[in-house]
Amino acid sequence: MDHLAGRRRRRERPCSFDKAVYRRRNVVERCFHRLKQPRGIATRYEKPPGRHLTAITQASTLIWLDP
Repeated sequence: MDHLAGRRRRRERPCSFDKAVYRRRNVVERCFHRLKQPRGIATRYEKPPGRHLTAITQASTLIWLDP
């Protein structure tokens, strides 16, 4: 609560929280987290772009097929 009072005192932009936006952002962040589970994607061992795209496609397919 003190944080919000300080923002008002300094005439800064008020904090806003939109549940729908936060929920969509959370879904996207979780998707990226699951995509980075395979080590080759997270550390980008597959240097050529074609192979990297193939690895991402394969990981995405496995996530999509996972129940």
